[in-house]
Amino acid sequence: MAPRKNASVSSRKTASRPAKETNGGPIADFDRDAELKAYREMLLIRRFEEKAGQLYGMGFIGGFCHLYIGQEAVVVGMQMALKDGDQIITGYRDHGHMLATGMSARGVMAELTGRKGGYSRGKGGSMHMFSKEKNFYGGHGIVGAQVSLGTGLGFANWYRGNDNVSVAYFGDGAANQGQVYESFNMAQLWKLPVIFVIENNRYAMGTSTARATAQADFSKRGASFGIPGIQVDGMDVRAVRAAADEAVAHCRSGNGPIILEMMTYRYRGHSMSDPAKYRSKDEVQKMRSEHDPIEQVRARLLEKGWASEDDLKDIDKDVREIVADSADFAQNDPEPDASELYTDILL
Repeated sequence: MAPRKNASVSSRKTASRPAKETNGGPIADFDRDAELKAYREMLLIRRFEEKAGQLYGMGFIGGFCHLYIGQEAVVVGMQMALKDGDQIITGYRDHGHMLATGMSARGVMAELTGRKGGYSRGKGGSMHMFSKEKNFYGGHGIVGAQVSLGTGLGFANWYRGNDNVSVAYFGDGAANQGQVYESFNMAQLWKLPVIFVIENNRYAMGTSTARATAQADFSKRGASFGIPGIQVDGMDVRAVRAAADEAVAHCRSGNGPIILEMMTYRYRGHSMSDPAKYRSKDEVQKMRSEHDPIEQVRARLLEKGWASEDDLKDIDKDVREIVADSADFAQNDPEPDASELYTDILL
């Protein structure tokens, strides 16, 4: 899915290899190692989410469960441009973000099933997980809440005088929340190092952006504050990486916040309880067949001779084993003790 017109931003690049210009905007020039890394990490997210969907259907996961299938290139491409110390915060569609930061599949899946080995000791479920070690400041169930918190992380970096950046992910639906614009104003006023990533999967909770927003180009949402924005093909991990390099350089140089609108697409419904009848099966299939982020990398690896079919099968086998192990652990790990009800409470 090609991005629309890009807003102008600093032309500074920090990619290890220079970005190439295409008709759809700049893309990072991936070598073999980068392509294989992107392929494996996106495939891990895809297989994990497929398994999570299965466990939900079997009753092992309760409550809400929002899958990231189709959007894998966004978080994987962003992570490739970040360094240790940079912070991540997102909403409730968060499993992929956690895996991309290096959080363990076992810990994430155990939290989904409410087990004591989960990242929130079984008390947070799908929408509330955190990792201080990985600088992952949570998935958040309140729509748009993470944007204010992500801005606060940027303020902490600015106050401490380090060169870390915070990345606040939110969707096209959350982009209409009032606290988002209060955060934009504060971030630009104080030149905070925050990258606002709008994952535009086109349907929010179930309404097309064409019907729900007066300004459908979300990269322009910060224009009244003087915040630059870039619209990115969020289905191409190379385009995401190039935009991420641009945004990171912008923030680390003291230029303040920047908005990246990732044009992406979720294959499943908003959550597991959503039949997604507001769009046609043909539309979903067209996106899968023509723009799938994983298949794009797979095709390039085969075309360039950087991997054989057997090599890719081996990667898939390894990933499936990791996911199967996480599911087995999550189904057999004990539930948290009743005493956990009284921990982590602020009075």
